Amino acid sequence: MPYQGVIARYKKYLPVTKKTPFVSLQEGNTPLICAPGISALMGPKFKVYLKYEGLNPTGSFKDRGMTVAISKAKEEGVKAVICASTGNTSASAAAFSAKAGLKCIVVIPQGKIALGKLAQALIHNAKVVEVRGNFDDALRVVKEISSNYPVRLVNSINPHRIEGQKTASFEVCDYLGCAPHFHFLPVGNAGNITAYWKGYKEYYSHKKISYLPKMCGFQAKGAAPIVRGYPIKNPKTIATAIRIGNPASWQKAIEAKEESGGLIDMVSDAQILSAYKFLAQEEGVFVEPASAASVAGLFMMKKRGYFKKVKNKKTIIVCTLTGHGLKDPNIAIKSIRRPPTVKASVEAVLKKAGL
Repeated sequence: MPYQGVIARYKKYLPVTKKTPFVSLQEGNTPLICAPGISALMGPKFKVYLKYEGLNPTGSFKDRGMTVAISKAKEEGVKAVICASTGNTSASAAAFSAKAGLKCIVVIPQGKIALGKLAQALIHNAKVVEVRGNFDDALRVVKEISSNYPVRLVNSINPHRIEGQKTASFEVCDYLGCAPHFHFLPVGNAGNITAYWKGYKEYYSHKKISYLPKMCGFQAKGAAPIVRGYPIKNPKTIATAIRIGNPASWQKAIEAKEESGGLIDMVSDAQILSAYKFLAQEEGVFVEPASAASVAGLFMMKKRGYFKKVKNKKTIIVCTLTGHGLKDPNIAIKSIRRPPTVKASVEAVLKKAGL
């Protein structure tokens, strides 16, 4: 059978029935890319893989959860859905709602969303409303609306979102034939670290894997409420997808860290940009800035000596890359030199190209 999306592949692990319509854009099945450059920096005992979620239909991992959330909303007769978003959730909700024939309402923080993501929500005909405030203000508004009006909230506090997102951990294990020893990922609203950990635990309980990985999550320094221990009123970072001051899945993220024996830490914007460029220039993988927080965290923990006590002869590390670089091309353009302009001649081009 041809691939039909994460619900069809993993339905035995998902809250779906024969009555559930599968609203799918053939999401999931994203590559787990071997990263030789990063592996070499880590040392001979390490093999690093990149779970490239930017190759989902709308360009981010959000599609995994949205296919389940929208499918269940359709099954339950819902006519409209709503979400708050820094961008990726809005793009995914709008696309899957269009597929399902549902109305989609998106509430975004004014001036805090990358244009690539806003364009997606608009072209899929979502009703987009900006609010004066940050993501947490937008989430507060949509939670109140969904509590009092006949619209379904599809942010990651919707448990069906987490159910769909956990399928990424299934794919990792199915590809490797085992679990990784460490899993590094960005942390914004904290739904992803929650979902991956849930998936790994379920595979372990079904004896599909024989051990569990340590979950290592990374926030941006200017938006690190979990690390600092209190909500951030005005979070600031170039990594817009994790610019969140009061994560909805805060407690679940802490549970994932503690149960797995992992950690949640923070990386600077400079570290994120450095990893962002490394991924593009050394591994050939273009991601949005927030995605690079996982690799920035890996580099930081290597420098701190975090892996010195690892006893495995071969240690497998997976870094989740949450979104495609075309989500926020402005950062790429700002972080590199603009191309020079020369005379339209072979000699001029060769000279400037250094050939």
